[in-house]
Amino acid sequence: AMGQLIAKLMGIFGNQEHKVIIVGLDNAGKTTILYQFLTNEVVHTCPTIGSNVEEIVLRKTHFLMWDIGGQEALRSTWNTYYSKTEFIILVIDSTDRDRLLTTREELYKMLAHEALRDASVLIFANKQDVKDSMTTMEISRFLTLSAIKDHPWHIQGCCALTGEGLPAGLQWMLSRTTAN
Repeated sequence: AMGQLIAKLMGIFGNQEHKVIIVGLDNAGKTTILYQFLTNEVVHTCPTIGSNVEEIVLRKTHFLMWDIGGQEALRSTWNTYYSKTEFIILVIDSTDRDRLLTTREELYKMLAHEALRDASVLIFANKQDVKDSMTTMEISRFLTLSAIKDHPWHIQGCCALTGEGLPAGLQWMLSRTTAN
């Protein structure tokens, strides 16, 4: 009973960790977004081999964020990170029309995975500042997001370099942690 009480109190104070995986194709901006969350300044990154893990605390809510490399050779390892994941952040390069199909395949592969059945999905449509980038509307249509019925999802336009749109995405995640 004491354990339950402690768990309840921790719930009230929001100290439990919410596991987040940041996925997307290479060069979509995953690592830049992660470090924007942490520092609010742009960090020039190298391709991620393996993963970067950082903890982000937002109004006493702890998010443990795993930024996973997106090169093709690494995508098959994504599922090793899935267990206990509460949020998937999918980062999309809004200028990269050619690879949106690949992104879509990866997204639906993830959503079909048993370990992710309770995960909420936040899609960051990155590089919105670039001329000719696709709008969030175009991207949701292309990814047929409206077909996703068994996962809460949200698409958010952003620019990883300036941080624009990122707080709104985090806000959505925060609202999902209290929704349950």
